[in-house]
Amino acid sequence: MTQIFYDRVADSLIQDQERLYRLAYSYTYNTQDALDIVQSAAVKALTARPLREPEYIRTWVYRIVVNTALDWLRRNKRLVPADDSFFEDQDAPADAPADMDLQQALNRLPANYRTVVVLRFFEEFKLEEIAQITSTNVNTVKTRLYRALEMMRVEMEGVEDD
Repeated sequence: MTQIFYDRVADSLIQDQERLYRLAYSYTYNTQDALDIVQSAAVKALTARPLREPEYIRTWVYRIVVNTALDWLRRNKRLVPADDSFFEDQDAPADAPADMDLQQALNRLPANYRTVVVLRFFEEFKLEEIAQITSTNVNTVKTRLYRALEMMRVEMEGVEDD
């Protein structure tokens, strides 16, 4: 049973490695720091005690990445400049102004709001899964998502008026 659990954790890490990296990157905006966070989270997941409910391995791994990223932010206590390449779409024009405005609005969100937006719209998690990952209830996730989208809308309207 224990070996099966660790095999599932390893499979989840391999299957979601790019998504886990993007999630970590949304906190650090630095390739090396994001890779360090994912690596630390992987070590934590592979050395932790097995879960009682193995069907939650995927959300549990994401939770470890979020916690590790938050620990990193607390240790570094600095503003992180955004790297424009994070949210670039490979098929979109490199200088699409709307994408830049969206990225800037996302970067200005508080970390807990940004996490919910990234998990919902970039990683396509359901609200219930986001609640598990962020250790909050679904109503809190809905509230944070609503407030984040409202903050981004106001931010982007301000950019359009300029």
